[in-house]
Amino acid sequence: MYRKFILTVVMILGCVMFAGAQENNIDLQKAQMKKLDGMVGQWNGSGWMQQGPNRTTFTGTENVQRRLGGLALLVEGKFANPDGRVVHETLAVLSYDSKALKYGFQTYLATGAIGAYDFRLVENGYEWGFQTPAGTIRYSISTKNEVWFEIGEFSRDGKNWIKFFEMKLERAK
Repeated sequence: MYRKFILTVVMILGCVMFAGAQENNIDLQKAQMKKLDGMVGQWNGSGWMQQGPNRTTFTGTENVQRRLGGLALLVEGKFANPDGRVVHETLAVLSYDSKALKYGFQTYLATGAIGAYDFRLVENGYEWGFQTPAGTIRYSISTKNEVWFEIGEFSRDGKNWIKFFEMKLERAK
């Protein structure tokens, strides 16, 4: 009796796992991820960020690699101020959810902060953001002509935006 019960449970779990695997459309995922190819590569450059009255300048790199046969992008960024102190370090994973039909962006910062965000294709590149108690933060990225240009903006009302971050990187040769 016990063996039949265990066998039944194993068969049910196998069917559930098989059905779940079938819901993922790998061809669709790969096709959607191909649209992010402009981000892939090693990028070097500089920028600034504003936190309250303090503006910090920085230099650094973004390294974006295809992973899992093109199903995900691994994004690693590290930026330091002119004194060499790291002011921003991140690890992120970009992927496409073929069930929800949208990109996902998981971020992990050296500060201990983590996040899960929607990532969108927009007319001139890519965009992602999130809500805070005070308003909306959005980041816009363009990767044209071997240049990665990114800005971060904040809005209390969704109409008027204040830039608090700007970065210009060039693709390493």
